[in-house]
Amino acid sequence: MNKNQNNPMHGMTLEKILNNLFEYYGWKELGMKINIRCFNENPSIKSSLKFLRKTPWARKKVEDLFIYTEKIKSKEKVWNQKNNS
Repeated sequence: MNKNQNNPMHGMTLEKILNNLFEYYGWKELGMKINIRCFNENPSIKSSLKFLRKTPWARKKVEDLFIYTEKIKSKEKVWNQKNNS
């Protein structure tokens, strides 16, 4: 069995992670979850990527939120499948 199979970060670029979080939360909620200026003041993918690539502590927070969000999505998917059966 592939050890990366259960790793939600496997194959994910920072840009993919950020787009995924933006689609799920939007800038407002993302800025509330991780209080950094690039999410709260004139947010954009481009400016956020630039900041996150230079700031390891912020990137770690984004990666941790991504992992947490993927777990939530997985639980929502299971719950929806049980309720739709």
